[in-house]
Amino acid sequence: MLHSHLTTLNAVSLVLSAFAAEGLSSEPLLAGSGIVEADLSRPDIRITTHQEMQVCANAVALRQEIGLQLGRRMHVSSYGILGYALLTAATFGDALRLALQYPALLGTLFELSLVEDGEHIWFSASDYRDDEGLRVFNAELCIGSLKVICDDLLGKPLPLLAARFAHSAPDYQSCYVDSFTCTLQFSARDNAFAFDKVWLEQPLPLADPVTHRDMRERCRRQNIEFTGRQAWLGRIRQLLADQLDQTPSFGVIAQKMNCSERTLRRHLHTTGSSYQQLLDELRFERAKQLLYEDRLPIHRIAEVLGFSETASLRHAFIRWSGVAPSQFRR
Repeated sequence: MLHSHLTTLNAVSLVLSAFAAEGLSSEPLLAGSGIVEADLSRPDIRITTHQEMQVCANAVALRQEIGLQLGRRMHVSSYGILGYALLTAATFGDALRLALQYPALLGTLFELSLVEDGEHIWFSASDYRDDEGLRVFNAELCIGSLKVICDDLLGKPLPLLAARFAHSAPDYQSCYVDSFTCTLQFSARDNAFAFDKVWLEQPLPLADPVTHRDMRERCRRQNIEFTGRQAWLGRIRQLLADQLDQTPSFGVIAQKMNCSERTLRRHLHTTGSSYQQLLDELRFERAKQLLYEDRLPIHRIAEVLGFSETASLRHAFIRWSGVAPSQFRR
């Protein structure tokens, strides 16, 4: 699929810090993502979810249960302006409903909703729309971080009645008790946790109507910027994807975007991306898909991806994944 969403470096920074405590350098975690150490000190940089997920995939390869650990560290302060808007809302319910208005600012890969079930409320994450190989990781990260956000908003732990996950119980199921002290269900219809409906009316300890109005307006403007960039970036990705076997030049893409090459380069820079990076992302995604399907020989895959020879694909794939295409297929 096309990864057109933009996000911040918050999750990437958390991944790196989690492993840094064990003495692991950032190099193997950043491999294939196009993110470099210097980017981590740039507060204005935006990365694509593809870049973020590449770092997460590297982390999962090292530790399967890392999603749960990261979820416990994704505090409400990780969400910038949106986090302040949530903290200053009048009630817990107001804050949750505001969060649902801005999925782009949350950076979620799920459809979030509050589902009323009698006297219970389920905070649900469904309709996953990204790399299938990271479905479990993203479910654990999403539900774990939502629980932490709830605790931060209230200033105390939100008592959970139950939690459920769409995936089957993993080998490290015992690790879930650190995040969810309640009844657990696996192979469910969605990923969610339940709490008593009465909590929606709970006043928040940091409520401030003046600050809240200001933060809401800033969220509205930032959301317009984020979604505008996503649509713009998505258009470029689609142009590349439609002609991947012919690899349209940077000049051709600029022409189709009705702008100069200089303007296109500047806009890509503001998203923390580049023409080559977008092309590599699309080629890597398509290459993995074709290798999984196991229908085409590798030399034909090279042609489909616009490489002039098989050796070029091999070198690129090793750079992206650390292994050759033939090894990946096996």
